[in-house]
Amino acid sequence: MRLPGRLAAAIEVLTDVETRKRPVSEALKAWGLNNRFAGAGDRAAIGNLVYDALRRRASHAFAMGSDSPRALILAVAMRDWGEMPETLNAAFADDAHAPDALSAEEAAGATTDMSGAPAAVRADFPEWLAPSLERGLGADWVAEGHTMAGRPSLDLRANALKASPEKVMKSLARFSPQPTTIAPFGITMPAGPRDARTPNVTTDEGYQKGWFEVQDQGSQIVAALAGAREGEQVLDLCAGAGGKTLALAATMGNKGQIFAYDADRSRLAPIYERLKRNAVRNAQVRAPQPGALDDLVGKMDRVVVDAPCTGTGTWRRRPDTKWKLTPELLAQRQSEQAALLVEAARYLKPGGTLVYITCSILPEENDDQVAAFLAAYPGFETMDMAKAWRSALITDLPQGLATPGGGICLTPHRTNTDGFYCHLLRNKG
Repeated sequence: MRLPGRLAAAIEVLTDVETRKRPVSEALKAWGLNNRFAGAGDRAAIGNLVYDALRRRASHAFAMGSDSPRALILAVAMRDWGEMPETLNAAFADDAHAPDALSAEEAAGATTDMSGAPAAVRADFPEWLAPSLERGLGADWVAEGHTMAGRPSLDLRANALKASPEKVMKSLARFSPQPTTIAPFGITMPAGPRDARTPNVTTDEGYQKGWFEVQDQGSQIVAALAGAREGEQVLDLCAGAGGKTLALAATMGNKGQIFAYDADRSRLAPIYERLKRNAVRNAQVRAPQPGALDDLVGKMDRVVVDAPCTGTGTWRRRPDTKWKLTPELLAQRQSEQAALLVEAARYLKPGGTLVYITCSILPEENDDQVAAFLAAYPGFETMDMAKAWRSALITDLPQGLATPGGGICLTPHRTNTDGFYCHLLRNKG
């Protein structure tokens, strides 16, 4: 397929997303099944066009004077991919599968001046969240939004139980991997431009042998900040598919015990195969059932709460969720988080550490939650995050990451990671 056909296909997919309210991944898969002539490169390019359109939906709609799928995809072609309107029209005229020719108004969108656009539009954030994001991210919140509207890198974590980062990078040399800047076992492959394809590393023999896992550098950092040590008793209360459980096991050198639990049985399903492939021997999966964790009450050295959240920190990877978030969903997540903090406290022994993590950049889910918990439970205190950072990552805490409430917040703009929050609380006993 040539670019005109890819643009037409992207418009079709985005229209399907908009009209049927379905996830982008589902719409792209359905298009691929219905158009089997399209090769892997075509599907990657179409996916990039759709995701890029959603990442910058607000600013592209402002520039084009329309938020229709056609306007958004054409904006990506002109404003992100550098295509000139006259070049596009010439290509459209020579391709039977092309969209209709650009109108004069659409062509003008290529050079729209954004300086007069509202701040939330320039940041590509939902307008109703602007006060919260400004409070949480500070004066640079528009720049933060601009970076968050970019493409994410592909990050991996070398499994210290089986391989070194150097061994993994040698195995993946064909993809030009690089060490991450912060996470000590991290490897990254920056996103490419335009129709660049993301490397399929899960077919590599190193992945099959458990040498590495796909894990954003931010997730690796907060897992390291949890501070798990050899011989400890650790509860991963929201283990999900087990990404942080695997990282904790590697940090602990397979010594001690990790109890991996999640209230959603289906989310736990992948963890069994992943534990085996990664040669993790100190993790015990606890399936959700009445009394599943009763024997752990008051006995844990560390409880990790990777709380369910709005996922605002992952908007680069799931941009469609950025525009679906509602005040009602935020309130629901806040209620769940507050309950989980109380639940987690039950399992800690005196002197134990509660590790609160979200993949959110909203203060309502981060500092505000911790402040409310501390007000209700004065037997806990905030731990020194700068000290924890130095201990876990062997560097000083970079400026700008500490939050007013005593946690840390990672963002694409600050750390070239997904957005993550981490706060350590000690049970004073």
